[in-house]
Amino acid sequence: MNKLRSLIDRYFPPFQPIPAGMYTYNTSGETGYNYRLHLRIDASGTGLLIVNGSTVVQLNQTAAEYAYHLIQNTPADAVAREVSKRYGIKAEQAAQDFAGLSERLQTLIDTPDLDPVTYLDFERNTPYSGAVSAPYRLDCALTYRLPEEGYARFVPTDRVKHELLLPDWQTILDKAWKAGIQHVVFTGGEPTLRNDLSDLLGYASQLGMVTGLITNGLMLADHAYLTRLLNTGLDHLMIVLHPESDQSWLALKNCLAEDISVTVHLTVTADDNLLGNGLIAKLVELGVQNVSISTASPEQQSTIPEVRQALAQAGLHLVWDLPVPYSELHPVALELSGYDEEIPQGAGKAWLYVEPDGDVLPAQGVLTVLGNLLQDDWDPIWKKATA
Repeated sequence: MNKLRSLIDRYFPPFQPIPAGMYTYNTSGETGYNYRLHLRIDASGTGLLIVNGSTVVQLNQTAAEYAYHLIQNTPADAVAREVSKRYGIKAEQAAQDFAGLSERLQTLIDTPDLDPVTYLDFERNTPYSGAVSAPYRLDCALTYRLPEEGYARFVPTDRVKHELLLPDWQTILDKAWKAGIQHVVFTGGEPTLRNDLSDLLGYASQLGMVTGLITNGLMLADHAYLTRLLNTGLDHLMIVLHPESDQSWLALKNCLAEDISVTVHLTVTADDNLLGNGLIAKLVELGVQNVSISTASPEQQSTIPEVRQALAQAGLHLVWDLPVPYSELHPVALELSGYDEEIPQGAGKAWLYVEPDGDVLPAQGVLTVLGNLLQDDWDPIWKKATA
């Protein structure tokens, strides 16, 4: 029997699953619309496709295989033959399935902010409900320093006493990439106070990561500094806008003039009147498309539904899951808190948060230390996060 099995395996070798690992695709810029795809295939054969670091599509084994061939530019007839033999279906059906998935994914790629559930007929899942082998994103607080005009209450400088050096952060990025994390966001404090910020952005980009930056934006009023960051391969940024600051508005205008995705964050405080001072209209006039909002305290949460409705009426897209001041007081959490519907929880699953000293938290403000990513191996940290 063993000899017969050996002969069968020799002449009819079993088709091997797509190797687990990370696969990326970047456009050359010749198409007029640049985009980046990251496909993570797990040992089970299922996959996770991230489009431009923002849209996440969970794929079953067959769909993951099709996505792999799409990224590899495998000829359609070759894909049909291989899938037909692997799954025992007709080549015509495999070709039709591959063409259908490719068309839907291409629509997702070509249309910014398109809802894949509504338009592409992907199966809808509750956000962050599926099992994942690693987070989608790592949020790295490079420093808890703030400029003089910053608000010290935003950061726990009394608890974190030192910040890592450039080689330390490079080690952390290496570990994250090897673990399968495709997206990193640099935040703070104020990350532009780090002289090596452009080096870190460049290093993450060279690894193949999608890179984001959250900043008060004041340094971006300097064209030369902004250009230096953009040349590292920075993919998207969020500006925590200070509406009273002319420099903050200048930085926003500079960024909007560049080929990069920009989100504006607004913090609602007791002194703010976002609806009565023409702020939303000004953002629309400048060409802002993405806005993030949070409140300084639960006492202001009653204003959130009205502000969110005004943003929607103005055609602005809401971003709610990035680590900003008071990020736990975002509209989705506040609006669902009074209902039976469960609040989507990405902390410790869809993303992790690394403090300036390397300590890993489930999310910003969640003070459960899972380990230190500079000193500890990845596996025990992730095991604690998912426990």
